[in-house]
Amino acid sequence: MRAFVIKKLSHPSKISLSIDVPEPQPGQRQVIVDVYSAGLNFFDILQAQGKYQNKPALPFTLGSEFAGRIARNSPIPKGCPYKAGDRVFGASQGAFADKVAVDWERLITLPDNVPFDQGAGLFITWPTSYEALVGRAELKPGEWVLVTAAAGGVGIAAVQIAKALGAKVIGAAGSEAKLDVAKRIGGADYGINYSKPAWYKEVLEITEGKGVDVIYDPVGLINDSLKCIAWKGRALVVGFAAGTIEKVPMNLVLLKNVSLVGVHWGAYSVKESGRIPVVWKELLDLFASNRVKPVTFTEVYSLDEVTNGLAALERRETWGKAVVRVNQENPAERSKL
Repeated sequence: MRAFVIKKLSHPSKISLSIDVPEPQPGQRQVIVDVYSAGLNFFDILQAQGKYQNKPALPFTLGSEFAGRIARNSPIPKGCPYKAGDRVFGASQGAFADKVAVDWERLITLPDNVPFDQGAGLFITWPTSYEALVGRAELKPGEWVLVTAAAGGVGIAAVQIAKALGAKVIGAAGSEAKLDVAKRIGGADYGINYSKPAWYKEVLEITEGKGVDVIYDPVGLINDSLKCIAWKGRALVVGFAAGTIEKVPMNLVLLKNVSLVGVHWGAYSVKESGRIPVVWKELLDLFASNRVKPVTFTEVYSLDEVTNGLAALERRETWGKAVVRVNQENPAERSKL
């Protein structure tokens, strides 16, 4: 099979697609999934260089998020609810390949109204944004929400979720083109370009001096965002895509009586596993209602173009979820299942 194998830690631009790679061997509680689409994440770039916290032993196949079908030759472990041909999405090391081995507990049935390309970017992005806004910030209808990187994968999901919950959303991004995406596709009510000096003053003007009730920040802009947060506001620390981990002036936290709230969805499987099915049920209900919709970047990359997709992601040229289409579903094969 084909796979994007990391044999030596390096920037992914220096790595090419491998062919005739042995198919993955499933563990005791694993199934084999035929990958149709895979999601590109910034941490893939870091992992290829050994700079991410998850460091698989060499050699390893890159990629994590995917959508596909349970393979015909897959074992079905005891207790596994899936069968050959079922449409699923999930995450497991090795998604940039024709097939991936995955613990069946880390799979979710892909709704019929969600294509594989959209499904490839659901497993990490959407529950992160949902748990941040609902579980951690306890967002209420009518509140103001500021979303930084509002055209990115988690950002545009946060914009849609906040709007679906009845909030008023200010999307912030680093270019006018991405602000257009945040408003036109994501549904943000207002757009702010945070590449401009003192951009937070515009947020205060929009909110008539009140400030925002919730900050959703996957970039690393908490310090500036705290200058436009409301009394008793909640600042969600989601990530540091800009590359800098900030040191927050705690006097701002005290004077405005605000909460700094961390969001580490990946740790829920260990720390709070019971919350995971609750979040997914509520999310899948949202998808079924068509109140939210996964957004994918206009250019879909093929498996041998993984490096191009990661490069575009690294240059901040993409919006929504950047996706690799690994295999095209054959309608004739689908009818046989």
